[in-house]
Amino acid sequence: MTASHALRLDAVAADACRPSAVAERVAPATPLRCQTVRVGAQTLRIVDLGAADAARTVLLFNGIGTRLETAAPFIGAFRHTRVIAFDAPGVGASPAPLLPYRLNEVARLAEALLDHLGVAVADVVGVSWGGAVAQEFALRHPQRCTTLTLAASWAGLVMVPMPAATPAAWLGRLMRLGQDVLRVHAAGLPHPGQRGHLYQMLALWGWTSWHRLHRVDLPTLVLMAADDPLVPQINGHLVASRLSRATLETVSGGHLFALTRPDETARRIEDFFAAHPLLAEAG
Repeated sequence: MTASHALRLDAVAADACRPSAVAERVAPATPLRCQTVRVGAQTLRIVDLGAADAARTVLLFNGIGTRLETAAPFIGAFRHTRVIAFDAPGVGASPAPLLPYRLNEVARLAEALLDHLGVAVADVVGVSWGGAVAQEFALRHPQRCTTLTLAASWAGLVMVPMPAATPAAWLGRLMRLGQDVLRVHAAGLPHPGQRGHLYQMLALWGWTSWHRLHRVDLPTLVLMAADDPLVPQINGHLVASRLSRATLETVSGGHLFALTRPDETARRIEDFFAAHPLLAEAG
């Protein structure tokens, strides 16, 4: 399977989250206090949640089409960590630039955002599409990273597709994904603009980290779902095999487990942080 095939499935699932389709809502999250900042030529809507003097700071990259309101349950599930996240250009209240962008440009925006907020280093967390950005960030700005967490992510073009199945099995998997989409996107409506969604898909087009992952020398947590119709578990094994300091764990649920199981996912990540203390913490 190519990354473009996975993105086509992602786009089909995302279409299901339009207001007319929403049937079940997740429990409401604590409203986020967002702010708008200017980073170079790009305006970003961001959230900076938690104490500024917290021992650890997460830099979170969300999935395709995921605005801050949608990710609020996951952002708010971290108990001991400051969390910085932003609407990707063209998503939520971050306006789309005039021209499409690449993943390395999102990584550069994130580094500039850390500078703007006075944050020297962060634990980088990426979910799905955001996992690709997180990989790019770790490869280009390793000095800004303390750990790397990849949730439901893959290495781009080097990807193993969902196993061949009967039409009924395919439909069942996609229906389960669709139900997850309906639940998690209800709090984040309206649906992302078409141009912003297209830009996110184009940013991933032709991208791969496969030949570069061996350069990532960071404690890395790879979280994969047991029932993911978009990114099967084997892709987590492939990514972990290219990393010298990887820990691979399986989470129950589907592709959107970080949003459907936010407390469990955040707990696993913070447990990983505890297993890899910073020098100041260790001292």
